[in-house]
Amino acid sequence: MKKTILAAAIATLSTSVYAVELYNQEGTTFSIGGHVSANLNGSEQGDTDIGTNSPRINFNATQDLGNGFTADAKGEWALNYLDGGDNAFTTRLGYVGLTHDQLGRAVVGTQWAPYYDVAGVADMPIAYANDFIYDNHGALGTGRADKMLSYRNGFEFGEAGALSFGLGWQGANDERTTEDNQTTGIKYDDRIQAAVSYSIAGATLGYTYNTGDFADFGASKSTAESHLVSVKYGTYGKGLYLAGVYADNENMNNIGTTLLAESNAYEALASYALDNSLNLIVNYEMVEGKVSKFSQKETAREELALQAEYNFTPKFVGYTAYQFDLNDANNNQTDDKWLIGARYYL
Repeated sequence: MKKTILAAAIATLSTSVYAVELYNQEGTTFSIGGHVSANLNGSEQGDTDIGTNSPRINFNATQDLGNGFTADAKGEWALNYLDGGDNAFTTRLGYVGLTHDQLGRAVVGTQWAPYYDVAGVADMPIAYANDFIYDNHGALGTGRADKMLSYRNGFEFGEAGALSFGLGWQGANDERTTEDNQTTGIKYDDRIQAAVSYSIAGATLGYTYNTGDFADFGASKSTAESHLVSVKYGTYGKGLYLAGVYADNENMNNIGTTLLAESNAYEALASYALDNSLNLIVNYEMVEGKVSKFSQKETAREELALQAEYNFTPKFVGYTAYQFDLNDANNNQTDDKWLIGARYYL
């Protein structure tokens, strides 16, 4: 049996696919990456306006330390270039990593969590994807996790496939603030997570678990907990790609601004990329749950989107999408959305 971390660990976690390498000498590299976008947005209930889709800029560095060890660092900031003001840049990622082919990879800082390695298999389209993993994802470590220590490694078994796993820990964090004699915010205790995936013949099955205690000011302590499984087949943007996600959560998801005591989340994605790079996509998401253990189950969101992406060049992508709001339970007013835009990778 050959033990190894995934071959693309540093390429995936510390550099952009289209990053511009500015320096590469004596075992040290430095690159700049990211992307900018602009799109026309509209909906049934809202006005048509100009928007963006997660624009960002990042700086990436690696250093060969010898004896099989490589250190890397990344800083990434979201860009707000449509509105002026003081918030032109906000932090998305910032971490330092250490990787060894046999000993694995450790990362400290704000990073994509091991939970997301499993949960993010359907989070692929530019326009609309699985929103439920981003409900307070920084604090709960379901997407980009704040102040996390993580470890990843893997085993390869030749034609029998590959097993990868990850562990994550976030320490206690008091986010409570006091203004005008009013205290708001949440205090988090230690939060931990684990993820495992098995890949064979182009298919991957994954499971992840995430838990931690928290308390609103003046309230008793509660536990956030998630069990999530996912499956995927193929490579997104190359022929057929299929992905599905199911999560059984407690105190993880929201209905509007209200926290759900119990919730179930579903996401399905199917895409097919033609040889000319036109990628046709359909995805479905649903979240349902209870505000308390004794209340009636409600639908928080239910959406179906038809999307298309086309690479005019490797760095310039056009996209369009129409999302149907299917959540008409309890006489909810639905709001179908659409957009058309372009993204340029730096």
